[in-house]
Formats: sequence, C-alpha cells, structure tokens
Amino acid sequence: MTQQVPSTEPELAGVRNFRDVGGLPTVDGRRVAYGRLFRSGHLAHATASDAAFLASLGLHTIFDFRNAADQKLEGADVELPGVRNVNLPLTDPADGAEFWAMVRDGDLDQLRQLLADGRGADRMIGSYRTIVKERTSELRQVLHSLAEDSVPALLHCAAGKDRAGLSVALTLLAVGVEREAVVTDYLESNAAHRRYRVSRSGSSASAYTPEVMELLSPLFDARAEYLAAAFETIEETWGSTDAYLEQALGVTPEIRERLRNRFLD
Repeated sequence: MTQQVPSTEPELAGVRNFRDVGGLPTVDGRRVAYGRLFRSGHLAHATASDAAFLASLGLHTIFDFRNAADQKLEGADVELPGVRNVNLPLTDPADGAEFWAMVRDGDLDQLRQLLADGRGADRMIGSYRTIVKERTSELRQVLHSLAEDSVPALLHCAAGKDRAGLSVALTLLAVGVEREAVVTDYLESNAAHRRYRVSRSGSSASAYTPEVMELLSPLFDARAEYLAAAFETIEETWGSTDAYLEQALGVTPEIRERLRNRFLD
C-alpha cells in the first residue's frame, strides 16, 4: 500500500486546490522533496495574504496552462516579485470560450444535450487524450524548463485538476513516482475545499438545481478514468510512458536524471 507523507496546507482565501506534492514515493524508494513542486488553481483572485504566502515559497517559475478565454473570465495571475510567469495554454482559446459559455450560461436543455448520458465524461476523456497527443511541444517545454532552472515551480490552470493535473502527473512519472501515488495525488483535487467554485448566471433557484449541478459535475470532477485515458493514449500511441517521455517530449535519460536531482530527496 502506498504511504504518503502529509504536508501542511495553508488556508488560502482566493486560491483553490493549492498543494505541495512533496512526500510522494518513487519506485526506487525515494520521495519527492517538499518545497520543490506545487500545484493549484489560478492565482487571479489571490488575496494579499495569499500572495505573501506564495512569495514566501521562493518560487522560480509559475506555469499557467490557461488559455485566453480562461484568463478573460478570471483575470491574470497576481504578480509575485522576482517570479517568472510562463503562460503555456494546453487547450485552444475557442474551446475555452465555448466551455465557459456552457458552464455559465447553458440552460437545462442545452446542458442535457451536451452533457447527459455520459457525454460530459466523454468530453473530459477526449480533452485528456488530446492534450497528451497534441500538446507535446508545451509539455516538452515544461519538463525541460524544470530540468534546467525553474525549480521551485508552481503549475496551475483554472481549477488546478486537468491541465495542471496532467502536467504534474507527467512530471512525477518522469522522476519515477509510483503510478498509484500519482493517481492518488490527482484525485485529491476532489476534496470539497479544493474544488473550483462554479458560477452560473441567472437566479440561484434555476441556475443551481441538483440536475444542473449533476450535469456539470463531470467537468469539475477529478476522475481516475480521465487520467487513465491519458495513460492509455500514451501506451497505445508510443508503447510506454518511458517511450512517450523520450520520443514525444524529448526527456532523455540524462534529463530525467536532472529532474530526479531537482525533485527527489
């Protein structure tokens, strides 16, 4: 059974789903060091105290995987002194605009048409498959940057579970973290205090009915089947995670060793 060393999580008022992924075990008996790799939702609504805490982490780089539609909706990240900000959208802007329009403004009939009968989960699975196959240039840049000079690093998207979740998962696999532990970390985004706060237009009575929230739930859940779909796509297309890392992302054995030196105790 995988054991994890818990880290102390701060109470951040305006940032969802923040955590240090330190403590996760590797297949060779080592652990991810604390204070090296963090993940979260967007930083656009960070309070002054949130920003002070984030600044205290000594971050080198913040990777923001949101697209233009995400940033238009929530705003830009707060600026942290001395921290490099890198925006690498992992989804197309048009997809983001359509997505948020559906979440915020979709009526019950539209949501049923788009999301009912498993279509919401299928949408998410398709997104995960697309990212690992078509966003290799962006993922390559993240892993190479982490190997070179970008640690400590914070990886985030809007909710901190999908685009950030995939990027963190690949980083953890590259340094040899047990797959079971990678999945466990991914699923922690489901905790109530970490989940993205869904905003809907219209009155609360019509916008937040149980059926509406049930239809939207696949979009805001972290489900093992989503991450499994990404792993399956990697194995179907490249044969193995190791082959994907080297052939698609250019993460050679030498770069993997540099990543291990940066992230593992």
